[in-house]
Amino acid sequence: MLNDFVAGALVNKEIEILSDGTPWRPMINTKDMARAFEWGLLREKFQGGNYLAINTGSNEWNYQIKPLAEAVSKVIPGVNISVNENAAPDKRSYRVNFDLFKKLAPEHQPIWDLENTIRELSDNLIQMNFSDPHFRESGLVRLQVLNLLQEEGYLNENLEWIK
Repeated sequence: MLNDFVAGALVNKEIEILSDGTPWRPMINTKDMARAFEWGLLREKFQGGNYLAINTGSNEWNYQIKPLAEAVSKVIPGVNISVNENAAPDKRSYRVNFDLFKKLAPEHQPIWDLENTIRELSDNLIQMNFSDPHFRESGLVRLQVLNLLQEEGYLNENLEWIK
């Protein structure tokens, strides 16, 4: 979501929110995720046992979509934000609880903040001369991949594998 917003802001000077902007999404900076991987590989058995599935991130990094777009527009000025007020409710709205990760991995908690993450994404896209105004049509966009897998009969409407 954040990558999409930063790319749209840079290339099109627009952030197009396809929903009504109210759904929640958990975010994490890739560098913080790398730190979490490090913890997962090096942690002691007392930190969750032999095998552990855990939500990795921070409760503070649960964001609604519209405020996330607004945060991008504060870092990248001159950006228009459009919201699809007529969109059907997004069933993919979710807030994630990261309390267990905080308890088990206190030294590996996320340290990046949203503003610096937006700046980092922007700087990296500028450095790589990113300029594709139709980036959402890429075959690498998650939603495009899911739609293709459904069209080809691999996923049902609940995104469950059927083949």
